[in-house]
Amino acid sequence: MKPYAFASACSGLAPEDLIRLFNLSDLTLPFWGYRKAMPMHKIVRLEGEGNYTMFHFSDGTRLMVSLTLKKMESRLSPGLFARPHKKNIVNLLYLEEQSLNRHQHTVQLANGDKIEVSRRKASHFFRQVEGFQQKVQELAN
Repeated sequence: MKPYAFASACSGLAPEDLIRLFNLSDLTLPFWGYRKAMPMHKIVRLEGEGNYTMFHFSDGTRLMVSLTLKKMESRLSPGLFARPHKKNIVNLLYLEEQSLNRHQHTVQLANGDKIEVSRRKASHFFRQVEGFQQKVQELAN
C-alpha cells in the first residue's frame, strides 16, 4: 500500500474560524428521553449499525442514537462531513492519511480508525476532500 498523508491545513486555525467557515452549530440528538446538544466539530465519525448510529467523538467517547445514518447525514454540515462508505461518515477535520492499493482505498483518522472507501463513492469522496482542503487554505491565507 502506498500511504499519502493529508496536509494538516487545519492546524494553526482557531476552532471559531472553522465553526464560522463551515456554519457549524450544535447537533441535537435524542438521548434517553431527552435531547442532548453535541458540538459538530467534536464528532470524528459516525458509524451505521442497522437502525442505530454510533457517534465517535474526539475525546474517545462514543454515543449510540436510535436514528439511521441516512437521517444523521442530512443533519450534518456537507462541507465538513463526507461519506466514504455506506456504513461510515467521517469528519474531514480529523482525516490524517489515505492508503491506495490496487483493490482498496482506506483513510485513517486522527483517533487511529481506518475506514474503507468504497469504489462507488471514491471519486465523490476525494472531490469532497479536495474542496474541503481548498476552503481551509482560503481561510488560512
